[in-house]
Amino acid sequence: MSLQTKNRKRLFTVSLYLFVIFLSFAFVSTIHAGGNTMINVLLFSGRNNHQWQKTTPVVKDILKKSGKFTVTVTNHPEETDPASLQRYDLIISNWNTWPDVTDHRWNKELEKAFLDFIASGKGFLTIHAGSSTLQDWPEFQQIAGGTWGKGLTHHGPVHLFKVKMKDKKHPVTAGLKDFYIKDELWNDTKFDAHIHVLCTAYSSPESKGTGKDEPVAVTTKYGKGRGFFLVLGHNKAAMLNRAWQTLLLRAAQWTAGRKVDIPMQQPWPGSEKTADRQSKYFEQSDSTLTLI
Repeated sequence: MSLQTKNRKRLFTVSLYLFVIFLSFAFVSTIHAGGNTMINVLLFSGRNNHQWQKTTPVVKDILKKSGKFTVTVTNHPEETDPASLQRYDLIISNWNTWPDVTDHRWNKELEKAFLDFIASGKGFLTIHAGSSTLQDWPEFQQIAGGTWGKGLTHHGPVHLFKVKMKDKKHPVTAGLKDFYIKDELWNDTKFDAHIHVLCTAYSSPESKGTGKDEPVAVTTKYGKGRGFFLVLGHNKAAMLNRAWQTLLLRAAQWTAGRKVDIPMQQPWPGSEKTADRQSKYFEQSDSTLTLI
């Protein structure tokens, strides 16, 4: 083989190598430019007065199947390494310490790391009773947006009801239609004074309700960060509702500070019939296991 031929081969190899590197950088840059980088989620679980053993896998599955999220589950949120929070963009809580809603504060380092995490521009999303805890930690409750108020909050039986989009311009709800869901509707939830209400549901007296519209999806702010309280999601059956899944996914994107581009999941439960069919795996034990 001549020297000239060898040089040509070397040049070709180097050029091919550089071209591959260029394509890799171009691909990564395109993903970042489009805001489509994976959202890293830390999912709090391991204790709840609802069946977290069933609902946590459902939440994880919904997030991962969307192709937008990576999910790490911890069954001991109180033991989280403060430094590890920097790996994540969003914390989702499917965890509480009910009925012990006080006297379970985290260590000072973890509490500071959590508040710094949110204030820096990260997010915190709570599902149903995921904020019914740490009620003696004002900043936590401010970020969470709402909680079950002992002696105040109440609910009737699980039933079908309509959820209405109150704020149709917010990134989470923009373009979404009203829907029906078979779920547990909280009445007189103890909300923070500074929440922004996105969705409401009429609580009928026939279902032991208040006779007024109750907030079921609200947002909060803390520093540069965002909070979201999805009051719906009592059990696995409610989480099978496609509109609930859509709210979860879009809320997760928005709370993490990303572009909201998850479409309406189909078939959309725009009728009682569709909503009831989507909850056909409802288990009666799920509706009676909770004390709140």
